[in-house]
Amino acid sequence: MIAEPRRRQILALIWDHEMAAGEIAAESEVTFGAVSQHLSVLRGAGFVKVRQEGNRRLYLADRAGLGPLRQVLEAMWSETLDDLAETIAADNISEGP
Repeated sequence: MIAEPRRRQILALIWDHEMAAGEIAAESEVTFGAVSQHLSVLRGAGFVKVRQEGNRRLYLADRAGLGPLRQVLEAMWSETLDDLAETIAADNISEGP
């Protein structure tokens, strides 16, 4: 779900401020229909909140909904960074001063 690059792009666009689907489509070079489908998937997963304002729907990333995903990502990054640090340390030892 979140592995889809366009969904990550949409989340980045609506991370700090609300946007309508048409605004998202204009920023992401994706059709309105495709943006609507992606937003529907993201809403279903609890990653996006929607607010009605007149005849417009405004979307915003739901940081609380992303909480469990954040923990998984942070754990993955932590392991990757630890491996990188070990590799760098090993390279530095083998190269010497």
